[in-house]
Amino acid sequence: MSATPQWKLRASFAAGLSAMYGAEVPAYTTLVDVSAQVNADYVAAHPDAERLGSLDRVTAERHGAIRVGSPAELADVATLFAAFGMHPVGFYDLRDASSPVPVVSTAFRPVDDDELARNPFRVFTSMLATRDRRFFHPDLRDRVENFVAQRHLFDPALIDIARRVATDGECPAADAGDFVQRAVEAFSLSRTPIDRAWYDELSAVSAVAADIAGVDRTHINHLTPRVLDIDDLYARMSARGIAMIDAIQGPPRHTPAVLLRQTSFRALSEPRRFAEPDGSVHDGTLRVRFGEVEARGVALTHKGRERYDAAMAQPDRAATWGDHFPDTDAEMASQGLAYYRHGDPAKPVVYEDFLPASAAGIFRSNLDSEARKADGDAGDYSWQWMASLFHANGLELFDPYALYEKAAS
Repeated sequence: MSATPQWKLRASFAAGLSAMYGAEVPAYTTLVDVSAQVNADYVAAHPDAERLGSLDRVTAERHGAIRVGSPAELADVATLFAAFGMHPVGFYDLRDASSPVPVVSTAFRPVDDDELARNPFRVFTSMLATRDRRFFHPDLRDRVENFVAQRHLFDPALIDIARRVATDGECPAADAGDFVQRAVEAFSLSRTPIDRAWYDELSAVSAVAADIAGVDRTHINHLTPRVLDIDDLYARMSARGIAMIDAIQGPPRHTPAVLLRQTSFRALSEPRRFAEPDGSVHDGTLRVRFGEVEARGVALTHKGRERYDAAMAQPDRAATWGDHFPDTDAEMASQGLAYYRHGDPAKPVVYEDFLPASAAGIFRSNLDSEARKADGDAGDYSWQWMASLFHANGLELFDPYALYEKAAS
């Protein structure tokens, strides 16, 4: 019996989500089209444009973002994504960013070089930190946790199939199309009317909290193409009259590019149905989903990240960036600031992960209000906590630095 390998399942999953999200958020299709134009033009003008990935890979590349409400939901997500060869990498705490968001996160992605080359689809996944009393007083926490416990994000049969596919490392070809389609549909936008009073109560804490626990299911919050020149992309989108957020998140424009730069168009008002306290149902709108785009650079070592943090702390980081980072890959390699394959500065290792400050900045730039944070116990959320959660489900939480070390060796 013929079988479909995980990388093909992952490519189909990414393509299916992209098509669905484009139908739900038409401006996303514009973003993808402009990104493809920018990439083609950049490659034509720069002989070394593909040093961080081929044009085909970069143009096909996506990352998605979803949000869940509990450890049990996060465990189900992990089981589903494992079927697509996507593993949890890294721990991100967005609660103490300059724009706090009451979530902790990880990223599900391929971890082997050959799998990344075939299809690098990744999903940044955030979980609501209900045990953090700075955001959720005990009564609200209990009600949120009860609400989340009573919903079902995924058909148990779908999770059972995913578990078998993950174990086998492939899916019978005759079943692959149906499996991918069911997985895609699990992340479609719910049409169930939203309890307005409950949603508004959560919105008073955080718009992200409302988007997670104020609705009956999860959904793709944004889907992100990769671009080779994000400044050009920003200018072209603005010229089309599409409202972009105020700035590009992450490091300033610099050669060689490091880590990750991100921006997005502003979240658009989308029609939703609301159930009112009197039992009536009315049309309304929500503004929570947006179109993000990213540009990726070379992965930094621990020493490089220390330099990065120092550079980003400067009030005029664009002007002072050169005080922290040299202008060539050869110098970056010789100073041990970044990862290069076999130490060859012509072969940079692409940064495949995320930056918590940038993620929080993107979230904040698309929200109308800050999260409300009071004094209190922050809860036991940590790398160790998340690693234990995944370990209990037979999964490993990967250290991104260990993966970059392996890729560079």
